[in-house]
Amino acid sequence: MLELNKSGTDRSEPGRLPAQAPGPDAAPDTRPADASPSTGPDAAAGRVPLRPYLIAGAILCALYFLYSYLQYARFGSPSWDLGIFEQEVRAYAGFDAPVVDIKGPGYLILGDHFSPIVALLAPLYWIWPSAESLLFAQAALFALGAVIVGRTTQQILGGRSGLCVTVAYGLSWGIQEAVKADFHEIAFAVPLLALVCRALLLKRYTAALLWSLPLVLVKEDLGATVAVVGFLLFVYGRRLQGALLAAFGVAAFVVTLVVLIPAASSAGRYDYWTKIDKNGEQDVSMLDSVLGVLNSSVKIEMLVFLIGITAFMALRSPLTLLIVPTLGWRLLSQDSNHWGMVWHYSAILMPVLFLALADGVRRSRGSHRPWLASYAKVAVPVAAAIAVAMTQHLPLRDLLRPETYRTDDARSQAARAALDAIPAGSRVETDITLMAHLTSDRTVYWVGGAPGTAPDIVAINLDFGWSRPIQDPVAYAEQLHPEARYRLKHRGGSFVVMERTTPEPAKIPGVRGD
Repeated sequence: MLELNKSGTDRSEPGRLPAQAPGPDAAPDTRPADASPSTGPDAAAGRVPLRPYLIAGAILCALYFLYSYLQYARFGSPSWDLGIFEQEVRAYAGFDAPVVDIKGPGYLILGDHFSPIVALLAPLYWIWPSAESLLFAQAALFALGAVIVGRTTQQILGGRSGLCVTVAYGLSWGIQEAVKADFHEIAFAVPLLALVCRALLLKRYTAALLWSLPLVLVKEDLGATVAVVGFLLFVYGRRLQGALLAAFGVAAFVVTLVVLIPAASSAGRYDYWTKIDKNGEQDVSMLDSVLGVLNSSVKIEMLVFLIGITAFMALRSPLTLLIVPTLGWRLLSQDSNHWGMVWHYSAILMPVLFLALADGVRRSRGSHRPWLASYAKVAVPVAAAIAVAMTQHLPLRDLLRPETYRTDDARSQAARAALDAIPAGSRVETDITLMAHLTSDRTVYWVGGAPGTAPDIVAINLDFGWSRPIQDPVAYAEQLHPEARYRLKHRGGSFVVMERTTPEPAKIPGVRGD
């Protein structure tokens, strides 16, 4: 369990987290009282080589990007998010407001989620204007988190623990599922949270404060996480810094949700409140949401696997408190997509949990409970073994299958032929299958989400999974846009491309005239 202080085991000064006692096998401290401070954490950092972790990080980056690229090349994007983020980054790269037409014609994305940090990808997009650049950026950011987590563990625990934790983190289900889910803004939070936890563990408290500040630019809910960092600083004895950071985190959280997002939203509100207070069309009280935080086996399974991947040693570290805000809104949500182990929502928890593992092992080595001290000696390899064993049921296992590398199958060829039939610069309404392949040089709308626009092209995958089969694609396009007429331009496999035959509307929703 989280043990800030417990009589008879770990003792500390009032107001401080417990100091780590030496392990049962530790040699007595024979340093003189005026020993040089070079024996502290900074000296340990100098003794830990960086190269092995850079190599491990490069391997992980290659694996993550290879999986993402192959999924993209096989037209297997699981959602519309990659297309959304490419439209956002493309707008920033052109020094325009971040309008994302996939969400609706002229939709300002900062009125949906507050993630201005995504603008940092604009320089990469200048060089590589493709959705693939976002996939590479995410792979690099996740791998950077592995470098930070592994090397910090080595500094704290010594031995081969650092590389073991690098493997455990790199193969963790939270990271693998995020790779499968394509790009999301939380990729920036992963190394930032790793740096925050590293600074806390190495007692570099000012660095912890500074690394936590950019988190409020990653996503609107992370202000609450910043507040928890402030709380930990306060408990560690940095009372002024902790109080100020906690106040900043709370203020950023409130201002973003109540002021900034509603100001950018055409609806004038933060739409995701409904995830907590509505279940479909049914209203849900806050009390019912709180009482129902563990009302699903899916939620319980997620919690068990979150802590289980650290061999349960993360429970020994106060760092685990940093996962509470993210888990809180997910468990309160009425949307079942937020509860389980899929999608990207758990990625930001991974660096926190694995550095909490390192801290928990360090604390437990000096425990007066013999079983706990003994278990601490094997917890790190156990966590690595769990990660490797779980990978056989996770996305990266596909890299061992020959069919994963076949990007010239009939379906992929038909999809590329459909892309070739869509002129660059055109306005296209489409489904998820082709979406992220069109956003680099076309204006792209979500099928059914752009009434009155009369797009130049309507391109659909008949096998996409429609609620009712589309028997007549042209009639379907004209049903979506009764203001226009369409004709069949291309059909191959399950992919159909229709072009507008009537003149473009004089006024298109969401498009400003020059």
